[in-house]
Amino acid sequence: MISAEEDFDRTWPFPARYTEKAGFRQHYVDEGPREAAETLVLLHGEPTWGYLWRHLIGPLSRTHRVVVPDHMGFGKSATPADSSYLAGEHIDNLEMLLTDVLDLDRITLVLHDWGGPIGTGFALRHPGRIARVFATNTVLPLGLPGYAELMAANLADSAWFRWARAAHADGSLEEVLGNAGSTITHLMLALQTVTRPEIVTPTWIRAYAAHFTSRAECRGVLRFPQQLVAPNEETTAPPDPAAVAELRAKPAMLAEGMCDTALLPRYVIPAFRAAFPEAPIVELAGAGHFTPEDAPEPLLALLELFLHAH
Repeated sequence: MISAEEDFDRTWPFPARYTEKAGFRQHYVDEGPREAAETLVLLHGEPTWGYLWRHLIGPLSRTHRVVVPDHMGFGKSATPADSSYLAGEHIDNLEMLLTDVLDLDRITLVLHDWGGPIGTGFALRHPGRIARVFATNTVLPLGLPGYAELMAANLADSAWFRWARAAHADGSLEEVLGNAGSTITHLMLALQTVTRPEIVTPTWIRAYAAHFTSRAECRGVLRFPQQLVAPNEETTAPPDPAAVAELRAKPAMLAEGMCDTALLPRYVIPAFRAAFPEAPIVELAGAGHFTPEDAPEPLLALLELFLHAH
């Protein structure tokens, strides 16, 4: 867990806030006017934390309340020893933060990577609290026909998941991700793709590696890929069709980094289009998996346009 005071050479100027409502010390950022009519909730994925959104938080918080949680096992949140780190548990944690602690309404979900399934899980439980959905290099599992086939094809085709499958098979997955403090930025660059190598400074490396100080602190970063390449003991009921229909009626948008080698655009774009047939899709030609790193200015402009248009 990264200390509350750490600002990574002033690149992370946001005060740390914490809740233990979900049974562990969960960190989140809460910026902007509390009286704002709407709130943006920015959700990170694997293997990042709220730092991913640092270029967007300041500009967005001038006019909106902006909440940025760190999932359990990432960033400034704790890594409890007795948790499963399965997707459903992350959804439970998010639900307690957004409803029990903050009681947010009129939420615009801004979703990246595993933030998509986690945010979608929350939205299906509380569709009435959601105003809009803005996705970037992620997937939104709504139980629709064809989705499982697209995800299976991505799992077979993606550089990240081909490596994860092979590493799981030969027993090296836990060794590599269990030492994420040393390996994680290489995996981000090589298997998920960062297209702007000039941003990879010592501070950047330290920010993304800092949580993973021991094997015990790597439970979260290991468990996400394990859920897809190893047997998964988590079973989930099909989503409520009424909740799916209500969510699909919301304004939505996808901004897709087209150089992503983890969640491949040729599968992600059709999956999004099937869920939201009328929603705009913008292709970011020069961006990889981590669009808030590769294309923060275009991503911010698209998000602000989306907010104004709806």
